[in-house]
Amino acid sequence: MSAVPVSVVSGPGCAALASFPLPRRGREPSKKETKMSGRLTSRSPRAAFRPGRLRAAALGTALATVLVPTLSACGGDASTAGGSATLKWASSYFPAHWDPVVSGSGAQFRELALVYASLTRTDATGKAVPDLAKSWEYNAKGDQITFHLRPNLKFSDGEPVDGAAVKAAILRAQKQKNSALFGDLTSIKSVDADGLDAVLHLSQVDYQIPQLLGERVLQIASPKAAKSPTKLDQNPVGAGPFTVTQLVPGTKVLLKKNPDYWDAKDIHIDNVELTSAPDAATVVSGLQTGVYNFADIAPSQAEAAKKAGLDVVVQPGFNASNISLNVNKAPFNNAKVVDAVRYAVNRQEFVDKLTFGYGSVTNQPFPKGYVAYDPQSANDYAYDPAKSKQLLSEAGYKAGQIKLDLVIPAEDPSAEIVQAQLAKVGITVNIKVDKNWATPFFAKNLTLSIYGTTGRDSAAQTLTAHFGPNGPLNLSSPYEPSGFEAAIAKVRQTPLDSPDYAKVLQAATRAGLQSKALVFTYSSPNLIAKSKSISALPKNPAHIDWTGVTIGAS
Repeated sequence: MSAVPVSVVSGPGCAALASFPLPRRGREPSKKETKMSGRLTSRSPRAAFRPGRLRAAALGTALATVLVPTLSACGGDASTAGGSATLKWASSYFPAHWDPVVSGSGAQFRELALVYASLTRTDATGKAVPDLAKSWEYNAKGDQITFHLRPNLKFSDGEPVDGAAVKAAILRAQKQKNSALFGDLTSIKSVDADGLDAVLHLSQVDYQIPQLLGERVLQIASPKAAKSPTKLDQNPVGAGPFTVTQLVPGTKVLLKKNPDYWDAKDIHIDNVELTSAPDAATVVSGLQTGVYNFADIAPSQAEAAKKAGLDVVVQPGFNASNISLNVNKAPFNNAKVVDAVRYAVNRQEFVDKLTFGYGSVTNQPFPKGYVAYDPQSANDYAYDPAKSKQLLSEAGYKAGQIKLDLVIPAEDPSAEIVQAQLAKVGITVNIKVDKNWATPFFAKNLTLSIYGTTGRDSAAQTLTAHFGPNGPLNLSSPYEPSGFEAAIAKVRQTPLDSPDYAKVLQAATRAGLQSKALVFTYSSPNLIAKSKSISALPKNPAHIDWTGVTIGAS
């Protein structure tokens, strides 16, 4: 237990401090354990890799009981206190790491984007647009790309944002021992720095690079600060829209607007209070009373937020959940058993029971409507329990003969749905909770599991992570579906503005879906509840963009 200062109201000034003991939050899996843990989430988005959450829940509720009524007693909306615009964000994805190389490209990238900028960012269409880089171009062959950075930019420690900083960021992401990003950067063979230019030499023709090197995969830290990754991890130094003024690990971060940010004129928020959401049950009440004015919420909270008069924002994203099978282990080394599982899955039940009307079925690692979603594969392996039973019989298994352990990192209602659906066709599933789940999963030692991903801005990276022979999300490595390697190579070789790009990308998705290692189930968007004093957010897929956002009086 460690004492952390928590603001408590003692009068009109609301300035007294008291120390409340908070439990130490469980750590996220290390790079050695997970390889790509930063982009993986548990099936319940509010519980992703947060073993300390359950221990903190009771304390969080108790703290909320003290803080919510007392802070609301300050009067008015604290978001405009003193005439400054303050964002008070309760985050269920509060970063365990503030070094972007360690944090990876999972849900926490949205919080880290407060501090760090990238070469590119994503617009409302999902297209890569300039961020720190004002422009870029490929050579004629497509195996070299040059990024031209904006002039006169600097990190919050005064170091210049230049080609050398880009080179250092890429090399660190590729070589740092606990990097969660090196698997995303395999196409980059070397980097040359020339003033404000960064020249990337590629190991293959790859037109996905601008899409790849956005906020998820290459948030750029000051090279000077990054010389000590341990210090950077709790004292972030970037060139993003805000700078950190105080950081309480695992609990709270205070930030102020960065006047040196390249687009500072379009950032209208003066201060940010980012707080780890103490408990799902307290978030809506905290929003009502002004303790927070912005929070990511679970679908189960959306109706309560609406009734409380809050804005509920459906933020588009690339989230997709699945059942993961290991075809290198019995009984999934029998193709008929794999197909039996495919036909046993009723995707609509996941949507109905878990998403509260906000999700949709998907049999792909993308939601419907996304450029990589393949309409031709939409109805493959539709729910058919009778056919599932027939396939099990043809495989030589009687009802109840197959017994499997479904290993998950934390209690999860989706696991119970899988258990019940497979039981209907005669497969017995025993749910086992293992807080160290990541270790056997990424070592490919499990037979059956479930997980959800937040995807990437580069669809090619999403596909290779799931279906490639070395894909960290492919529980059946080194297995790869026939034809996938050629199909994904063609995607990389196709410019993103080519009229053939969507067709080529969907063909690669189709090839990947021949994999017997994954059964996708449903997709759910990112949900946000906010005070009406906060203006509308840009609808950039999966991203939270503060450009142009204002905070007025409530």
